[in-house]
Amino acid sequence: MSDTAPRKRTWLVLGASSSVGRAFARLAAQQGADIVLAGRDTDDLNRTAADVALRTGASVDVMPFDAADFDSHAAFAADCARRDSALDVFLLFGTMHEQDDSDADFDLVRQTVNVNYLGAVSILDRLAPILEEQGDGRVVVLSSVAGDRGRRKNYLYGSAKGALNLYLQGLRARLFEAGVSVTTVKAGFLDTDMTFGLPGLFLVASPQECAEACLRLSAKGRETAYFPKFWFLIMTIIKSIPEPIFKRLSI
Repeated sequence: MSDTAPRKRTWLVLGASSSVGRAFARLAAQQGADIVLAGRDTDDLNRTAADVALRTGASVDVMPFDAADFDSHAAFAADCARRDSALDVFLLFGTMHEQDDSDADFDLVRQTVNVNYLGAVSILDRLAPILEEQGDGRVVVLSSVAGDRGRRKNYLYGSAKGALNLYLQGLRARLFEAGVSVTTVKAGFLDTDMTFGLPGLFLVASPQECAEACLRLSAKGRETAYFPKFWFLIMTIIKSIPEPIFKRLSI
């Protein structure tokens, strides 16, 4: 019987200022992990760090991170690599604009693609070698059901999430050989700041429930899952609608 203690683990939460990120950090800390909260609003992150540390006794650090500042991502990943503990990654940052607003302003188009797709690819590409080197770990990415089909009302946002989902399939295959799991969680409507006040929302899930599902699904090594589960049925129906009919629907 080995006397070697299990290696301490750290969950890196990319986009930790969101309500889901805060809930995930508390849950992971309660399970014994150290936490690194990463995002742009460091004042908010410091408040969350103090709260999580007080509630759980975990070590909680804050790192500035901007998904759209690609040039900073290599140095950010290098800082993560210097930590003593093994790394797990929860990525949930994103931005969403009304489709009509994006149609009228290409800057919003660029921002949507840069944050939701290129930003995720940029940082995960920098973190992947670290995970390969350590020989284990978990990556869980909070994506969206919007990536399953291009709908008239949000096809720009959906296209970025769809591209992200395809990227994660390839990353999953790459990291599988190193013993690292990659879990894609396709979420429906969540009660977050990003969706607050948007018209047409239904069956809205809580951030706490979403965080619990993300942590649970990654622990099981799931590859792709819908949250809540009933979105699998909804999106199966939506994807099965023939294009000549679908393009006439106002959804």
